[in-house]
Amino acid sequence: MMIAKPLSILVMSLTLAACGTPERFTVSPPTVDERMPISFSAIEVRDVSLPSYAAADEIHLQQADGTLTSSSKVLWADAPERSVALELSRNLARLTGRRIASEPWPFEAYPDARLEIRFTELIATTAGQFRASGQYFVAVAEGGRERGGLFDLAVPFDPKGGPNALAAARGQLILDLARYVAREGLR
Repeated sequence: MMIAKPLSILVMSLTLAACGTPERFTVSPPTVDERMPISFSAIEVRDVSLPSYAAADEIHLQQADGTLTSSSKVLWADAPERSVALELSRNLARLTGRRIASEPWPFEAYPDARLEIRFTELIATTAGQFRASGQYFVAVAEGGRERGGLFDLAVPFDPKGGPNALAAARGQLILDLARYVAREGLR
C-alpha cells in the first residue's frame, strides 16, 4: 500500500503531461569523482542496441503486472540509442582518462578496441527501479584477447519525482554500466 501513493503520483505526472504539448526530458551526467585503470588507450563505443520500447522517443514505465505504458507527450530529449552511446562513451572517458568516442570513430589513428552493448532491458518501473540488463562485447585490434559478459543493474528512484527522476536514474544507471564494463571488460 505504501507504493500506491507514489505510483499514483508518477502515473498522474505522465497522464497530465499527455494533456498538453510534448515535454522533453534530458539526461544530465552524474558527477564522476573516481579514476579506473583500463588496458586500452583508445576505445570506440559502437552504436548501442536497445529494445524497441527503449529506442522510442516516448518514456516508458513498466507497471507491476509487466505492462509498459507511455505517452506521446512525455519524450526523451534525444534519440535514446544515440544518447545512451554518447553517455556511455563520455562516462568511460571521464572514468578512465582515455580517448573514448562513440562511432563513427573521429580520430585518424584506429582505436585499440571496440565496445558494443546490447540491451535486453532498459526500463523504469512503477516500484521505483530503473533496470538495465544485456551483454557487452570488447573486440580488440591486432589479435588481443576479446572479451564479453553479461550485465544486470538497477538504480532506485523516487516515483514522486516524475520524468525528471526517471532521467536522473537513467543517467546514474549508464554511469554504473560504464563502471561495470571498465572493471569487468576493459582491464
